Amino acid sequence: MTSPAPRTQLDVERQAGRPPMLTVENGDDSARWAEQHSEALRMAVAEHGAVLVRGLGLRDPAEVADVYRRLVPSGLMPDREAFAARQPYLDGVYSSLTWPANQPMCMHHEVSYALEFPGLMLFACLQAPSAGGATGVADARAVLDALPAEIVQRFESEGWLLARSYNEDIGATYEEAFGVADRAAVEEYCRAHAIEFEWQPDGELRTRQRRPAVVRHPVTGERCWFNQVAFLNEWTIAPEVREYLVDVYGPDGLPFNTRFGNGEPIGEDIVALLNEVYEEHTLRTPWETGDLMLVDNIRMAHSREAYEGPREVLVGMAEPRNVFDLVTQDGAR
Repeated sequence: MTSPAPRTQLDVERQAGRPPMLTVENGDDSARWAEQHSEALRMAVAEHGAVLVRGLGLRDPAEVADVYRRLVPSGLMPDREAFAARQPYLDGVYSSLTWPANQPMCMHHEVSYALEFPGLMLFACLQAPSAGGATGVADARAVLDALPAEIVQRFESEGWLLARSYNEDIGATYEEAFGVADRAAVEEYCRAHAIEFEWQPDGELRTRQRRPAVVRHPVTGERCWFNQVAFLNEWTIAPEVREYLVDVYGPDGLPFNTRFGNGEPIGEDIVALLNEVYEEHTLRTPWETGDLMLVDNIRMAHSREAYEGPREVLVGMAEPRNVFDLVTQDGAR
């Protein structure tokens, strides 16, 4: 049974084009504030989909881990199946993905290609860049409504495929992605998580996983566009980078690529349309050092702008969900 999102008593500010924001006065004791306002903040996330908290003055990974622990007493999830490396800190707190600063990370739902994914994302900014680098959010319900019906229908009936090639040169190695180095353990993980795998003669691992593209929110029951079809597709990669990768690894050896659920390629026009719709629904505001942001990973997609200067944003993932528990009536397994 589903229900509408509850309304919070916190004074969350709404401005056009910007994510909902809560300003904290005298936020010197961030962990204490998080503990006292945990329930209300979580209600605000349920109501708005994402909330940026400004004024806590977060300073270091230990403080961030303490705040995350107060907000999510059930604990944080380990990082699994990431497509790029993360630096681990402590208590399930990680760096943001290793990704070139001059290349944006397009809208996506965190590890939406995994069998088990986080229902909640936590971000903490310890150093804001000098320019750019905002973490944008977009309402997956609105994105779904704005997409052409024929595209939605195909993805909803077929699902989508993620094809990955793991190597030592680019992206995460399979040891980093699966958290194990032994081949037998990798195969066991793949079988347990509905991932097809194939070892190449040179030792490279290639995998394929088919996932639903539209899910129902576990609380509200609303249909959400939920995937990484656009972000991990070859046409979203910068043209010069894509040409280099294809030249070196071949068209089937790209570190990641997405397809329709039946295995057919997704056209450049469709990927461009998806990214255009995301952009039309993106809310963003520049990070300030010390900020905290909570994002409902099902209701809201998120992105990262290109940036200049040092940027340090720490990530936590919580509230694991099985993607096939949320499949819509027409969704494909």
